[in-house]
Amino acid sequence: MDFLAKFFKLEEHGTTVKTELVAGLTTFMTMAYILAVNPGILGSSGMDAGAVFTATALGACLGTLFMAFFSNYPFALAPGMGLNAFFAYTVCGVMGYSWQVALAAVFMEGILFIIMSLTKIREALFNCIPVSLKLGVTGGIGLFIAFIGLQNSKIIVDGPCLVGLYPFRQALADGSFHSTGIGAFLALVGIILTTAFLIKKVPGGILLGILATWGLGVICELTGIYIPNPKLGMFSVLPNFSNGFSIPSLAPTFMQLDFSMVGTFNFIAVMIAFMFVDLFDTLGTLIGVASKANMLDKDGKLPKIEGALMADSLATTVGAVLGTSTVTTFVESSTGVAVGGRTGLTSLTAAVLFLLSLFLAPIFLAIPAFATAPALIVVGFLMVGGLAKIDFEDYSEAVPAYMATIFMPFAYSISEGIAFGVIAYVAMNLLAGNSKTKKINWILYLLAIIFILKYIYM
Repeated sequence: MDFLAKFFKLEEHGTTVKTELVAGLTTFMTMAYILAVNPGILGSSGMDAGAVFTATALGACLGTLFMAFFSNYPFALAPGMGLNAFFAYTVCGVMGYSWQVALAAVFMEGILFIIMSLTKIREALFNCIPVSLKLGVTGGIGLFIAFIGLQNSKIIVDGPCLVGLYPFRQALADGSFHSTGIGAFLALVGIILTTAFLIKKVPGGILLGILATWGLGVICELTGIYIPNPKLGMFSVLPNFSNGFSIPSLAPTFMQLDFSMVGTFNFIAVMIAFMFVDLFDTLGTLIGVASKANMLDKDGKLPKIEGALMADSLATTVGAVLGTSTVTTFVESSTGVAVGGRTGLTSLTAAVLFLLSLFLAPIFLAIPAFATAPALIVVGFLMVGGLAKIDFEDYSEAVPAYMATIFMPFAYSISEGIAFGVIAYVAMNLLAGNSKTKKINWILYLLAIIFILKYIYM
């Protein structure tokens, strides 16, 4: 214990080993839902769910270890929400690329981020993007993953007006209620339970919401109320221990990167989209969580941010090799900070717990989509909250942020929201004559041109 205290400089940061261990456990509890959610989301792209589970746990473990030892900050990393949705539903779904090509784009993003971190370009990029647009992107991602949660749980289904509410009455008549209907109903219950946990500030409220909803599903299946129907995408919620607690093989996804599309315009566009979302998600999280912990200096900057950015960059690259979408810093790290976590010992604790979770694969892989949907919807709510910080009286700031926000769920694409937000910001401020007063950085002009060319030649 004395070694840990000295290594992580606990006394200097006004904390103790016990406090750091509790903080690490709290952070893990609030993040552990990714172990259940990520295999389901990436599995929709054709990836092996078991391999993705293993890649998710290892990627989170290694990324968080990088953060602990490179920066000594209490931040934890894992495959990012929103980024995994972009990977599965936009790149592999709408755009039609294989998941192997998508992994290659994530890998290349990580390599570029390593270079950018070494040269401090990431900090410069962050400083050139308007705060309002960052908030709009974050809010849009929140709406997007909430919409995905509503769809995965069958609460929202195809309808005569493109989408509609699940037809509970019709389902009771045709008998499908005992599979899809029960799932949708339990998801609604899960949203209420998860929100109640957050209101009561219960540590690990999101994870507990998943477990509670899953527990209700288990009860429903054992009593015959819930009837699994694989044809409808509704599977058994009971863990399969036929193979014991063995760790799912990583082979189906390990080093399965396809670089055949590198150099093409669309591949570059996908890579830039990954970079854009990850860049501002990571930096925003670092600054936001550090602010709550009073880690920022008098100029509002985060000391030793280079180490944190390098940890994030390496985590992304290693995660792609393992077989998962972009590994990034989680905003849920703020829960560990809230209970006193101030050093890398908090991160180290969370990393060890992610490693131990590998042995619980049968349990995590049995968690159904209707149990993880509340987490997606509630996390979406937390991300949307940042929109309140936008000055809606200044249309040149608010409208581009609004464009970024609405295009993500309505176009079913994070990249489209980012593109329209950037283009709108540059175009509106140029037409309004604000280009000089707001001193729009040349990098923002370049991004706008790249996105416009994408629509011309796509």
